[in-house]
Amino acid sequence: MPSFRWSAVNPGGDVARGVMEAPDQATVVERLQRQGQVVLRADPADARRGWADLLQIELRRSRGLDKTTLGEITRELAIMLAAGQDLDRALRFVVDNTRNARARVILGSVRDKVRSGSSLAAALAAEPRSFSKLYVGVVRAGEAGGTLPTTLDRLATLLERERSLSANLRSAMIYPALLVTAAVGSIFLLLDYVLPQFTPIFEQAGAELPAATRVLMTLGTVVGTAAPWLLLTLLAGALVARELLARPTYRLKFDRMLLHLPVAGGLLRETLAARFTRTLGSLLQNGVPLIPALGIARDALGNLAAAAAVDAAAVGAKGGAGLARPLAAAGLFPARTIHLLQLGEEAAQLASMSLKAAEIHDEQARLMVQRLVALAVPTITIVMGLAVAGIISALLTAMLSLNDLAM
Repeated sequence: MPSFRWSAVNPGGDVARGVMEAPDQATVVERLQRQGQVVLRADPADARRGWADLLQIELRRSRGLDKTTLGEITRELAIMLAAGQDLDRALRFVVDNTRNARARVILGSVRDKVRSGSSLAAALAAEPRSFSKLYVGVVRAGEAGGTLPTTLDRLATLLERERSLSANLRSAMIYPALLVTAAVGSIFLLLDYVLPQFTPIFEQAGAELPAATRVLMTLGTVVGTAAPWLLLTLLAGALVARELLARPTYRLKFDRMLLHLPVAGGLLRETLAARFTRTLGSLLQNGVPLIPALGIARDALGNLAAAAAVDAAAVGAKGGAGLARPLAAAGLFPARTIHLLQLGEEAAQLASMSLKAAEIHDEQARLMVQRLVALAVPTITIVMGLAVAGIISALLTAMLSLNDLAM
């Protein structure tokens, strides 16, 4: 009898893994579902992949679907199923009409598994680089409740909102990033190239240069000679930081520090609150129980400090303390999040209130980004102008002192 490696979210909200002998993949999924677990994946165990399994390396796939493509195919699949098409024909339509070659390969593999008797959620779980635990959990709940078209439509909306928030944040940061790059490049060019052109002139004149000019000349020499070493130091520092952040202890401290930064911390808390409430609300709306939903929402956060707060909230919820009160004790999520979740618990409308909270946090994050950009752009421009003007004025002062000496 073949063996299957599986992973699932148990009723306690934790991710469990194991190996099970069964006639086929569908039997594994059915047994786990009877145990109250939300199955994430169930793949045939292959002895030849022993080292890959130990290292948790996916050898067959290097990249998955991007968020834009994932949202598009989810929307198309929802439309086809809502129009009365069966799952196989809907998948074939999406495979035939997508322009993304990688998407055709991945969806073709999903369709083959479905045609072999696997559920859609199990087939998607076999492609973890493309379909997250959230995606698989929502689809599995939709299949169990017989509401797959509606579930996929909601999932597509969720993906589109997540993509819209990320795109807004990235696009808003482009102009300030370009300004900073231009400012640093201009100052470096003046110090490393322009100033050295005047050094022989000042040395031949033998005049006493102003203090500001001497400082700039020294700084230009240091920048020119130390730039390669500075780059190597920054690269080494980045590698060391990456190694340290790979350790949970340091990563937890770093993530907690990010959440308490003066300005960026507030924006990050709003973004995390939006992601958490949107994920939780979508899962609850599609029939996933609270504890497994918290386990999936935790993994979607990407911040260990916030994830620890959600873990504590899950423990509190299992003990009957509710969700909002343990989250408030962590002090990481905005007060608005806590109040809306508490209101949802009291009114037995946690799913809808979570989604409303997500919309509010999305808007707050967008407004905060707009304010930050509105303040950052003139600040960077003024600082760059003052720095360039200071360098040029120091040079002009030195040139004028040479003219006075010649007279």
